[in-house]
This record gives sequence, structure tokens and C-alpha cells, in this order.
Amino acid sequence: MGKYDHLFVHHMRDCADDLVNEGAAAGGERPANIGDPFGLMRAFDVDASTVHMAYSWINPTSEQVHWVNDHEHTYDEVLIWMGNDPDNVHDLGASLYLDIEGERHTVTTTGSVFIPAGTRHCPLGFNYVTRPFTFIALSLSPSYASDENVPRHS
Repeated sequence: MGKYDHLFVHHMRDCADDLVNEGAAAGGERPANIGDPFGLMRAFDVDASTVHMAYSWINPTSEQVHWVNDHEHTYDEVLIWMGNDPDNVHDLGASLYLDIEGERHTVTTTGSVFIPAGTRHCPLGFNYVTRPFTFIALSLSPSYASDENVPRHS
């Protein structure tokens, strides 16, 4: 066994229970086009980790799909979406929507967004998905946590 073997994740574990604003944890079900979420890096798997990173495949759908309820965190977060066309890495093959403090943003290209601590964000969902792509949520915290797991109603 090597000195740094304990820092590797060799088998990603399902982390659906971590993600309290999605699917069953948020009082609903995971949409049919959302793959299982897996932990790329979490304190649960690597004690020394100071980040929580979850990874999912998003599969095709012609229907508009709501995925994540609105919420906020006490830490910064980066959301990343990556298309899978090696001939055009910028083309996401999808249209996703994300609200930040109530302002709707529509995304059709590979990219990411930085969500500062304390910033209310989501809902997050998809207008359509024509081919699978990957979605990564990087929480700058060793474990995922938020203020609530259901939308705040005015």
C-alpha cells in the first residue's frame, strides 16, 4: 500500500442521500432522464477531503424536466455541465435552466457557474436534452448541506 493510496476514490459510490434538494430527498422522485448521482470526492470517502463533488449523467428528453429545488448553502459551489461531442466540445446538446436569486438563465453550451455562499439558486432543470451529457456539482465543503430541501414560497 502506497503512502497516498488513501486519497484516491477508485469506485464512486451512489450519493443520492447526500443531495437533499433533488428527487426523493426533496419529496419527489428523480426524473427519469437523470442518472444515478455518484460521489467523485467526498469526506465520506476520503477523510482529508475539503470538497464534496457529485457526478451524474443527464440523458435525452424532449419534455421539460424540473430537477433541483431552490436552496442556498453556507459555502461556495460550482456547477459544471459538459457536452460529449469531441468534435464540438462547446455544444451541450441540451438546454438547461437555472435561476440565481430569481433571475432565470438558459444554458446551451458546455460550461460552469460559480454560486457564492448565501446565494439562493435553482430551480434547475432542462428544457430538452438531445444527447447525454455529464453534470458535476462541486461544493467547497467536505459534505453537502443546504438551508432546506423544498422551495421557499413567498
